[in-house]
Amino acid sequence: MKTIISIKALRPAAWVLAAILSLTLAGEARAQNGVSKASAAKETIANDSAEAGLLRQAYALLSVADHDYKGHRVRAMKQIEAAGKVLGISLRGDGKVHEPQGTSDAQLRSAEALLQQASAGLRGRGLKHIQQACEQLNVALAIR
Repeated sequence: MKTIISIKALRPAAWVLAAILSLTLAGEARAQNGVSKASAAKETIANDSAEAGLLRQAYALLSVADHDYKGHRVRAMKQIEAAGKVLGISLRGDGKVHEPQGTSDAQLRSAEALLQQASAGLRGRGLKHIQQACEQLNVALAIR
């Protein structure tokens, strides 16, 4: 007795196999890039890590800088806050004091240097936020 299977009957099975294959290939691609499923989902860093300390120092410097820089200093701070949220660390600043422009500029440059140093130990969305904060600080320092 011959059994004939129609192509229409095989379509659902083909879709399932295609889905399984694509998921498997995506997992292999992540593994080849050094990103596991768990590490892609979890980007937190230890609160007492060097990177966390550098981010806190940069945020504190920006919080006491006197000049607004047309909103770019604040935007940089918001990017650092977003990175802190992604990385699972808390940030706070002391507020503004009155300083000369040169002192405020130096604080922005110091904060940018700290962020660059911290970025070496970061990855993923946290790193992207820090890079965006550095871009905002560059724009802020170009304003006169």
